[in-house]
Amino acid sequence: MSNIELINDKNLDCSFAIFKDANLTLESGSILKNFKLAYKTFGSINKNKSNAILVCHALTGDQYVSGHNPITGKDGWWSRMVGPNKPIDTNKFFVICSNVLGGCAGSTGPKETKENEQNIYGRDFPSVTIKDIVNAQVKLLDALEIDQLFSVVGGSMGAMQALQWSIDFPNRVQSIIHIAGALKHSAQNIAFHEVGRQAIMNDPNWHKGNYTENNAIPERGLSVARMIAHITYLSEDAMHRKFGRKLQSRDIISFGFDADFQIESYLRYQGRSFVERFDANSYLYLTRAMDYFDHSESYRKTLEFVNNQKNNIKYLVISFTSDWLFPTKENKEIVEILNSLSRNVSFLEIDTDKGHDSFLLDEPELDYVIKGFFNSNYGKINE
Repeated sequence: MSNIELINDKNLDCSFAIFKDANLTLESGSILKNFKLAYKTFGSINKNKSNAILVCHALTGDQYVSGHNPITGKDGWWSRMVGPNKPIDTNKFFVICSNVLGGCAGSTGPKETKENEQNIYGRDFPSVTIKDIVNAQVKLLDALEIDQLFSVVGGSMGAMQALQWSIDFPNRVQSIIHIAGALKHSAQNIAFHEVGRQAIMNDPNWHKGNYTENNAIPERGLSVARMIAHITYLSEDAMHRKFGRKLQSRDIISFGFDADFQIESYLRYQGRSFVERFDANSYLYLTRAMDYFDHSESYRKTLEFVNNQKNNIKYLVISFTSDWLFPTKENKEIVEILNSLSRNVSFLEIDTDKGHDSFLLDEPELDYVIKGFFNSNYGKINE
């Protein structure tokens, strides 16, 4: 039986759930005897523990969904969505957000020390999947003594986690909000991830994943990986509207390879700032976890079984017109299966030119529909 310790770290402004002798079996067959999850909570749990919402972060997110992030010195990655009187209203709901297993903001991952050792995992860290990430989150919910979630919410890799919750633990979830995701990671998405991974692994400072022991950081490779990924988060219209072919701080071109264009300068900035807050090995492991995600063949059969269990999850699926990373047609595949099995599902495609990252940006329609979805079901919490 695992030994669980919950501690609060004032310096990192978050809490840790430390699981000893947990023997978490991963899909790869590897076992994590001990592991920890860094997490934050917002709002208050009610008497019946029926108002808990789990917010799942995307690839490069963390537990700082709202408020101040001491790592970046900026607001949380979804501060506009989570907080008092916001769409995910912490006056009503108890919000939980954890850094995923394999992450680099305090949860067990490649940059953390091995069990009972002083050396960090590095490339010795076992492969993780979205299923493994969710299984670790379940352990956290058990430690917090929360048997059922009012909702699981996530965009992109967070949407994968929300869908996995509804598949593996349908009786512990009342609703899910799936934003900009799909039943599987497409070949194109895998290709972009592979280019990013190769940029990291071909950086001389990567040292086969043991860069910390060599007092090095594969900065160039990780920066390029971020630049490549960031392009996929935007849309052509958004890039044209924001940058066009505007030159960077000069009136004439240099006929060289400095950042002549504003878009070049912007991408280089994104790459540099990313290196300051994210671990290269975590990037490798988490992009791989997304690549392995595939319920395209099994989802219908799984739902048919869940139907037999008389589960009543309410689904809200949201996509964006300009998202070419997880396009509307891939989100609608989920909706069509749910509809064919008479499940309770709502779907919204938001018209925007901001691309995949729309769920992180100022999109009033997204705020409105999420707030409405929660408010329409809030009265049932205490039923």
